[in-house]
Amino acid sequence: MGKARNTLTELIEQRLMSGADISAIDQKIWAMFGESWAILCLDMSGFTKRTDEFGIIHFLTLIHEMQKLLSPIILSHYGFLLKTEADNIFAIFRDPVQAVRCSVAMNEATRLYNSNKSEDFQIMICVGIGYGKVIKIGDEDCYGNEVNYAFKLGEDTAKAAEILLTPDAYQAVQPQLNMLSFREKQTDKIGLVHKYYKLEY
Repeated sequence: MGKARNTLTELIEQRLMSGADISAIDQKIWAMFGESWAILCLDMSGFTKRTDEFGIIHFLTLIHEMQKLLSPIILSHYGFLLKTEADNIFAIFRDPVQAVRCSVAMNEATRLYNSNKSEDFQIMICVGIGYGKVIKIGDEDCYGNEVNYAFKLGEDTAKAAEILLTPDAYQAVQPQLNMLSFREKQTDKIGLVHKYYKLEY
């Protein structure tokens, strides 16, 4: 465990103590670990269906290819690859506009990659983007409402090649990306009815 996570764990332990000043501890946690980031959560489309059809080793190979193809694109858009889990990629960006541009570039890269591949070797991605204050634990992880929302959009709501933004992400990028078209939509796949924005291009 890194020093940042050790420190956060210590503060959480203090928060659990009888008579703890929870408000003061929470304020300290946010002051020490709170940062504003755009969160890009990417999921490979059709994981379960295609694994059943072609086998897990085949799909592990595709995940490897996806990470190799997309990691340089994240870096080229000033993004930080925070972690990968199974067929998911989690990246963070200081500038939410770069997160959107990166998503478009990744779709273009997978489209080009797929152009000479049979269906069983194609890489199809879904993206959710959030933006706001998060608890960032060193270079290991980050937590927050926008992280959760972006993950649900990328994992549960988006279809292949779709880029979906939370309302906060949309509000942050719309003035600078007004040449792009966004469609307001709603989903109840995350337990409640939530508004989101789909990039149309």
